[in-house]
Amino acid sequence: MINAKTLQPIEGANVIGKGLFSISTSEGTFTVKNVDQGIHSLTISHIGYSAETATIEVGPTMDTVKIYLRESATELQEVEVNAKTKKRETQERAIVSQTVSKDFLDKNRENSLMQTLKNIPGVSTINIGSGQSKPVIRGLGFNRVVVVQNGIKHEAQQWGNDHGLEIDQYGVETVKIIKGPASLQYGSDAIAGVVDIQALKLPIQNSMKGEVNLLGENNNDLLGVSAGIDARTNKWFYRGRLTYRDHGDYKVPTDKINYENYIFELDDNNLRNTAGQEADASFGIGFISNNLKSETTFSNVNAKNGFFANAHGLEVRTSNIDYDSSNRDLDLPYHKVNHFKITNNTSLGIGNHTLYLDLGYQNNHREELSEPVPHGYMPTPPDNKERIFDKNTYALNVKDSHSPNARHDIVAGVNLEYQNNNIGGWGFLIPAYNRFTIGAFAYDNFEIHRDLHLLGGLRYDYGLLNSQSYFDWYPSTRNNNDGSTSYIYLQRAQNTTLDFGNISASVGLSFIYNNTTYKVNLGKSFRMPLANELASDGVNYHMYRYERGNLDLDPESSYQLDLDIDHSNASFSFGVSPFVNLFENFIYLNPTSNYYETLQIYEYTQSKVFRAGGEIRASATILQNLELNASTEYVYSRQTSGAKEGFTLPFSPPLSGLFSANYQFKNFLPFKKPQLIADYRITASQEEIVPPEEKTEGFQVLNMSFISKIDVFSSDAPVDIRVKLNNVFNTKYYNHTSFYRLIDVPEPGRNLSISLTIPF
Repeated sequence: MINAKTLQPIEGANVIGKGLFSISTSEGTFTVKNVDQGIHSLTISHIGYSAETATIEVGPTMDTVKIYLRESATELQEVEVNAKTKKRETQERAIVSQTVSKDFLDKNRENSLMQTLKNIPGVSTINIGSGQSKPVIRGLGFNRVVVVQNGIKHEAQQWGNDHGLEIDQYGVETVKIIKGPASLQYGSDAIAGVVDIQALKLPIQNSMKGEVNLLGENNNDLLGVSAGIDARTNKWFYRGRLTYRDHGDYKVPTDKINYENYIFELDDNNLRNTAGQEADASFGIGFISNNLKSETTFSNVNAKNGFFANAHGLEVRTSNIDYDSSNRDLDLPYHKVNHFKITNNTSLGIGNHTLYLDLGYQNNHREELSEPVPHGYMPTPPDNKERIFDKNTYALNVKDSHSPNARHDIVAGVNLEYQNNNIGGWGFLIPAYNRFTIGAFAYDNFEIHRDLHLLGGLRYDYGLLNSQSYFDWYPSTRNNNDGSTSYIYLQRAQNTTLDFGNISASVGLSFIYNNTTYKVNLGKSFRMPLANELASDGVNYHMYRYERGNLDLDPESSYQLDLDIDHSNASFSFGVSPFVNLFENFIYLNPTSNYYETLQIYEYTQSKVFRAGGEIRASATILQNLELNASTEYVYSRQTSGAKEGFTLPFSPPLSGLFSANYQFKNFLPFKKPQLIADYRITASQEEIVPPEEKTEGFQVLNMSFISKIDVFSSDAPVDIRVKLNNVFNTKYYNHTSFYRLIDVPEPGRNLSISLTIPF
C-alpha cells in the first residue's frame, strides 16, 4: 500500500474481500491467511484516501502487487465536535480517582491483581500468602472497599482476614480507583473507595486476535499460563480466556518463626504449606449496533491454597503431617474456593438519554479444611471440613444518563442486590443469612462555565438482614444451681431480622486552569453492618481467638472532605490529594479481658474515629529517555471514643514512599524499545498500633525490571518479555497490613520472575 503522491507506505489501510480481512502494517504490507486459489476482489480503503479495488489471482507463484492510494479531501460546510476525551471527563468530575492503564498493569504485574495495584498512591493490600490479597484504600479495607467487575459488585466472603479476591487479573485491561466515599453511585459498602474493573475494549470489526501469557517465578517455583482470544464480525463479538497457575511454598528470608513464644524451624526457608493452584475460565458474547450494545460474560475462578501450618492455632506441634516432605504439597490446613459469575451489560441510546442495565449472578463456594482436633467440650470432629460457605448473589443495576442540554449531565439509577449465604462444617463462626438491599440515587454534573463544574447528588439505601439460628452439633456441660449437671446444645445464633436505612450525599467543584485541575468534594456515606459483625459467635482458629457479634450495632456513617490538585504538561506532572474523614460509629473487633476455653474473646463494638492524610505524586521526563516518578502516602487515624479511645485503627498502613526510574534504551540485538525500571520503596516504622498488633519496623526494598519487545515470529506482532527481580537484596522485613504479620512472618524473599506475552 503506497501513497500515490509521496510514494511512502500507508499504515492502517483496511483490506476487505469476501470472507477476507486485513490491515496494512507500518511498512504498507498486509497478510491474508488461508486464501483459496483463484481470483479474488479486494477493496482497499483508508481515511483521507480514495478507495481502490484490486483483483488478485492467487496461485502457487505470485508476484508482488503494489496498490497506490490517492489522497482525497471532502470539503464540509461546518463541523461540530461534541465528544470529550476520557481525560477531560475525569477532570470535570469532582471525584478523586485514578485510571490504571493496561500498560501499567503489564509493567507492574504481581501474583494477584491487588498486589499489582499496590504501587498506586493510597492503595495497599492485606496479603495472605503468595497469591492472595485484598484491597486497602487509605487504610480501610474489607467490606469498606467495593470491587466492581462488569458493573457488578464482586461478592464473596471478603469479611474474613484470610479471604482473598477471586478475580483473574489476566482478563483485566483497565481499572478505575476511586479514593474516598463513593456510596452515592456504588452503594453501602463503598464507604472507603472503589476498585472498578472496567469493561474490556471492543474488538475492531472483522478481526480476530489473541495472546498467550507465560510466567515463571523462582521464589515459589510458580508456573503459569494464560491464553485469551477475542473476535468480531460486523455486529457480533466474542471473547474467551483460560488461565492456570501452580506454585509451591514461598521462601522467606529467615529460618525460624516465633509464634506465641514457640519457635518453629523452617526447612530451606520455605513457609511450609503455602503452595497453591488456580484455574480460571471466562467467555463473553456481545452484540453492538448504532444505539445498542449488549455483552454477556461467564467466568469461573477456582483456587486451592494452603495456609501456613503454624498460623492455624498451635495444633501443628502435635500433627503427624510431614509439612517439609515437599514444597509443592498441599496439606491441612488449606482452603478451596470456587467463584462462578454471570453478568450482562446492556446500554441503549434513545435521543439524549442512554439507558444502562447491569444484571449479575454469582456463586461463591468456599471450604476451609483443617485437622479434626477436639476443643473444649467439642469432641473430635467427624471430618476435615471446618467451615463451608455457599453464597449466592443476585444483582440488578438500572441507570439513565440524560443530557437535556450541553451544561447538564444528569444520572439517576436504582441498585438492587439479594444475597443468600449458607453455612456448613463443624466450626461455627457466622450464621446463615439472607440480605436484601435497594438504593436509589441521582446526581448532576453541571457546567457553570467551560472550566468550572459542580457535581451534586443524593442517595437513599435500605437494607434488610435475616440471620438464621444455629445450635452446636455437640452437647456442652452446664452446672445447675442445685448441684446437678445438664448437657445442652448451646445456641450460637438466633433467628434475627434487622433493617437499616440511611442517606448518602455528595457535593463538589472542579476547576480547570490551563494545565492544572483543582477539585474539592464533601461527601457523606454509610455502611450497613455485616452478618459477622452482628451475629458471629465462635472460634476463629485462623486468628486463634473467639469472636462475638453485636446485634445493637448501628450503620457506620462517614463524612469526608477531599481535595485534589493535579498539574501536568508534556514533561512534568505533580499532584497532591489530602483528605479529612470523620466516622460517627466505626465498627471494629475489640479484644476484651474475658476468655472462652483459654481463648481471648473479641467483641464487635463502635467508636468515633478521626482520620486524615493523603498522597503526593510527581513525575518528570528527562532527556526523552529517562522518566522519574515519586509518590508518598500517609494516613493518621485516632479513635476518639470507646474502649480503645486514643488508639489508631487495625491494619493502619505507615508512612510510605515509592521512587522509580524508567530508562528506555535504543534498540539493540533482538530487543525493541528495551526499558530498565528500578522501584525503591521506603516505609517508615508503624508505632501506632491496636493490641494485639505489634509495632512494625520500617524497611527499604529495591525491585528491578527489564521490559522489551522481540520480533520472534513477526515484526507486526512482537513478543513482550519482562524480567523482574523483587526484593533484590533479600531483605527481611514485615508488612504491617499483612495477615501473617500477627504471627511474626516476614514478607517473601528475593524473587526472579520471567513473563512472556505472545500475540497471535
